[in-house]
Formats: sequence, C-alpha cells, structure tokens
Amino acid sequence: QVQLIESGGGLVQAGSSLRLSCAASGRTFSDYPMGWFRQAPGKEREFVGVISWSGANTYYADSVKGRFTISRGNAKNTVYLQMNSLKPEDTAVYYCAAGGTSYLPRSSREYDYWGQGTQVTVSS
Repeated sequence: QVQLIESGGGLVQAGSSLRLSCAASGRTFSDYPMGWFRQAPGKEREFVGVISWSGANTYYADSVKGRFTISRGNAKNTVYLQMNSLKPEDTAVYYCAAGGTSYLPRSSREYDYWGQGTQVTVSS
C-alpha cells in the first residue's frame, strides 16, 4: 500500500519557521518529482513547490519564493519543506504529492499519490 505521510505542522507566530516532512512508503519515489500543495479554508488547493527526482532542481510559487525551501532525503523517498518567515496567509493544510511524468509538475492533476495533509496555522 502506497502511503505519503506528512508531519511537522503546528501553530506558530508570524515570522517563525516550521519544517514539514513527507515520508513515502509502499514503493520507491526516487525516480519521481515530489511536490507540496496547500489548501486554506474556502480556497482551492494551490501549488507551493516541487523538487525534481534527483533533487537537483526546484520550483516555487511566487508567494513562497525566497521563504520556503524543498529538499529530499538521501534515500529520496522523503521530502522536506522548510518554511521561514511565516505569514498568517500561509495558514493552510499542507499536502505532499508524488508521481507525475513531467520534470517539475505544478498542477495537482499531474500527481498520482497524495498524503493526508498537515495543518499549519500562523498567528499574527
């Protein structure tokens, strides 16, 4: 059974940092890009960032560029989202996703596997 399990969410103050983790099990995703998305209440799920299968390349949404960093673990079945300088507008449920055929997929439709999400709340 394929599983993506996110962890690391929580309640923090604006300006703080959080590091989310996503661990994949059930199959290897070392050959696939892994992405992060988020969904705030009443809003559609939006792209946050993606890392290539090798870990050599990343791409971020403009709203998080310069503040968020995605990396992969050595085994490449784990992906991290380092979030710095958090803002109240970053409050959302954060999801990791894996799969897809393009190099740095940005659309949720391109991903085959999803985690259950982890809540991030940033207070002002």
